[in-house]
Formats: sequence, structure tokens, C-alpha cells
Amino acid sequence: MVIGPSLGTTWHMWDRQIPELSQHWRVFRYDLPGHGGAPAHAAHSVVELADRLLATLDGLGVQRFGYVGCSIGGAVGADLALRHPHRVASLALVASSPRFGTADEFRQRGVIVRTNGLEPMARTAPERWFTPGFAAAQPAIVEWAVQMVRTTDPGCYIAACEALAAFDIRDHLGRIGVPTLVLVGAEDQVTGPAEARTLVAGIPDARLALVPGASHLAPVEQPAAVCDLLLTHFSAAWQDAPTALTVAPPVPGPATPATPFAPVAEIAPAPGAPEAAGPERADRYERGTKVRREVLGDAHVDAVNASADAFTEDFQELVTRYAWGEVWSRDGLDRRTRSCVTLTALVASGHLEGLAAHTRAALRNGLTPAEIKEVLLQSAVYCGIPAAGAAFTIAQSVIQEETTPPA
Repeated sequence: MVIGPSLGTTWHMWDRQIPELSQHWRVFRYDLPGHGGAPAHAAHSVVELADRLLATLDGLGVQRFGYVGCSIGGAVGADLALRHPHRVASLALVASSPRFGTADEFRQRGVIVRTNGLEPMARTAPERWFTPGFAAAQPAIVEWAVQMVRTTDPGCYIAACEALAAFDIRDHLGRIGVPTLVLVGAEDQVTGPAEARTLVAGIPDARLALVPGASHLAPVEQPAAVCDLLLTHFSAAWQDAPTALTVAPPVPGPATPATPFAPVAEIAPAPGAPEAAGPERADRYERGTKVRREVLGDAHVDAVNASADAFTEDFQELVTRYAWGEVWSRDGLDRRTRSCVTLTALVASGHLEGLAAHTRAALRNGLTPAEIKEVLLQSAVYCGIPAAGAAFTIAQSVIQEETTPPA
């Protein structure tokens, strides 16, 4: 059994389930990159996380396994079930979703962390992860949760946010062909019962388990209930699937003093593994739409599309296909550099009406407010003080709006 954590946590979020589960199965837990002291090899997509995990399991000689994952850990399991169904015997998705919020939400979270560090995420973690009653009654666990976030590598946290921003398997749920348990806390405000029911409705052989008195980290808040549900699901699923992993019979009495599980410290990159080449996109418009949304955000692109009419739609098609599908999609410059060039060009040309959108884009593309300031100072020297002064006013307002943590 392979067990994955959620964003900002470590494998210790599963500590209370391990003694019981390890009496039935050989258990492997892993930490996300930069979490729990694991080396900070950032992974920017769920696919990359899944491939790293699979390479690690290959190295351990594990060919077929049951998988349990919470939140982003669940996304990794769903990806494995979609792309490597012969490896996954059974699946449990805990506090998970086919799409986590919106891409804009997670990219802005990355902007906040890049600007302010992880303290805003640590400070708000208890209200996202636990019910108010549990947080009040268990201050030590709340402090433990806060410290997990504080000790996470910021770059790896931001990369995980980017992975969640791009994750969307809503159209592929019907291809998950393994027995699946969808488990969610009844009071989860992050990925709650609505998201769980979407998973159950889309996955052909899925069952829903609603855990009362639990929020996002149900394994921590209601450990016994979660453990019982996992035992029931995986025992039944593997009995129904004779080609699945061989399950050792339950060990009577207390667990033996030997270490009952083998932790995996990280899911490191597979050395020398060739990158999978994506299919060549013939449709530059579709590629441009994707890049435009990633850089400017869904809200901006949706507003532009909503305002388009018969008079302007051809121009928007040209912009999407040429500017975003061709130039912004080229490999010659990274997106950080393209943002620097774009901000400078807007100041030089006096087209400041586009500066707010591209300041937001620059933050999304990884520029810090300090770096944006340097770009505008450089622009002031070569493009003129008045134009740069107006640009500073616009950029200052956008940066304050985008980087101020939620109250």
C-alpha cells in the first residue's frame, strides 16, 4: 500500500493509521519534494510527481500496489490510475477533487508565497484543515500542523501550487477502472462533499464515504474512522481483484516490534529518464488559449471573451493565435524574461492600459515585486520618467492587491 500526503503536510499526517494498516499490507509513505525535510527537487505537474513516485517504486521492486492519497496525494493516485492502470490494484482518494478550485486561485497563492513566504499559508492552515471544535480542543496538533507548513521549502510549495493549477481530469474520470473509495470530511471547506460526489459520479466503480466531524485532514481529525474505511475498502477490493497485490493475512494480537512499514523519504527524479515528448499541436489557437490563460489568468481571458462580438472576435482570434500561440509559446525565452520585455515595451510605447494585466502576469510568471521595480527603474532611464512614473502607480496597485495575504 502506497500512501501520499497533502500539500503542506508530511507523511506523518498518516501516523495514526499505520499500526493497523501495516498488520495487513506492506506500507510505503512518501513526502512531497521539499516537504518534511525531503530534498527540494521541485515538481511542476501532477504527472511529474506520479512519474517520480513510480520510478521510486520501480527501484524498490514494487510492481502492483493499492494507493491512498490526500488532496494533491489523491491527484497523484488518480493520475497513476489513468496512465498506469496495470500498476494500481485499488484506489482511495481522500479530500480530493478532479479539479482543485481554479487555476487563478492556485497561481495567486504561489504569488503570495513568493512575496511573503509561507507564513500566510501556515497561519491559515488550521482553519482550512480542521473543524473549529477540533482546533480549539487540540492546540498541540494545530501547532504541529502550522510547523509542517513553515518548514516546507517555498519553491517546492509554489511548484505544487502550479501543479494543482494545471490539474483537471474532469473529462477523464470514466477511464479510471480500478475500485475506488472517495473519502471526505463532512465539514471540509477545501475539497468538500460536492467535489467528492463529482468524483463518485464520474468514476465507474467508486463509492463515497462521508466522515462526520472532520474537515480537510480527516486522517488526522478522525483517525479511527478513516482507518476502518480504508481497511474495509482495500480488503474487499483486493478480494474482488485476484490479479491484484497479494494481501498478507491479519496478524493476531499486537504488532511485532519490528518496523512495520518502509518509509520513502522523497519521490526523487528518476536519473536519466527521458522526458515524454508531447504531441505536436497543429492548432496554434488552442495552444495560444492555453498559454494565454496560464499567463494572464482565467478571469482576464474570460472577461475578454465575454466582451468580444462579431466586430472584435477576429482580432481576438489573431491575438490568441499569433501572440500567444506562436510568440509566447516559443522556447527561446522563458516566461520570466518575456514578462520583463513586455513590461518594458508597454512603458516605452505608452500603452499603459495593458500594464495592470501584465504586472499580474509577471507575478504569475515568477517575478517578485522587487524585480518588477527594477524593470520599471530601468525603463525610466531609457523610456522616460513620466511614462515610468505612471507605470509605477499602476504596478503598485496591482502588486498590493495580488500579494496581500487573505485576512
